[in-house]
Amino acid sequence: MTITPDLPPMRSWLFAPGDSEKKMGKAAASDADIALFDLEDAVAEKAKPDARLLVAAQLSSANDAQRRRLWVRVNPLDGPHTLADLAAIMPAKPGGIMLPKAQGREDVEVLDKYLSALEVANGIPQGSTPVIPLVTETAASMFQTGSYGGAPRVVAMTWGAEDLADSIGANANTNDDGSYGFTYEMARSLCLLGAASAGVAAIETIQGDFRDLDGLKERAEKVRRDGYSGMLAIHPAQVPVINAAFTPSADELADAREIVALFDANPGVGTIGYKGGMLDRPYLSRAQRLLAQAGE
Repeated sequence: MTITPDLPPMRSWLFAPGDSEKKMGKAAASDADIALFDLEDAVAEKAKPDARLLVAAQLSSANDAQRRRLWVRVNPLDGPHTLADLAAIMPAKPGGIMLPKAQGREDVEVLDKYLSALEVANGIPQGSTPVIPLVTETAASMFQTGSYGGAPRVVAMTWGAEDLADSIGANANTNDDGSYGFTYEMARSLCLLGAASAGVAAIETIQGDFRDLDGLKERAEKVRRDGYSGMLAIHPAQVPVINAAFTPSADELADAREIVALFDANPGVGTIGYKGGMLDRPYLSRAQRLLAQAGE
């Protein structure tokens, strides 16, 4: 069972290590749409038990409205930590869960069973905790990106390049000019296609160089044009750039309203003239989607 949750905007997702109370506090207080408390890669093996307690305390200190944007990245299902992570944090009612190294729909279904049991045990409406899987972090998972349609709880999908490079034994995931190599561009495309097929938001992976804000702006604007709805961040300075890139401009919204109004005024037409060109139904669909993203 999945309950459609009251989701926050999903433009910017800011990671904060789960073993740092200070950094989690900064992420929670930032303008990020979602603060992601990380129990996986950001926390050393021996520090994970204490980090769980810190994350639970951070969640417990927030009110219900604040918690809806406080999510947790747990450890992957193929390791020993996932259940311990969930048992520690679910009593504090996180806004959502990020599942790393997801191998496909079956992993989400397993996570759904864990979450359902813990929701019932903690007085949380069953099916109400949303999930975003990381869908390209292993070689095998690349072949499963189209399997998430109708998967329980999934509201967005994102991808990763670092773990994927490790999975396939690559020395690097970028070209000499810093752009992603073919395999990783393919991972980005497969995530986008999988998310579109599943009817959920596609979220771009991190940019590791948090000082290159001009490069971040260019990249965020590009992937938004491609169909992505948001982006992961590793530093608070990246958040305003990401939020701006994934917020429709006034001109974009005005054009979208005009296109919708034109088609409304001419029901049944397949194409319609607009600003010296011809628009067909896909333009109407994109305009409606843009307005919906802006809450109109």
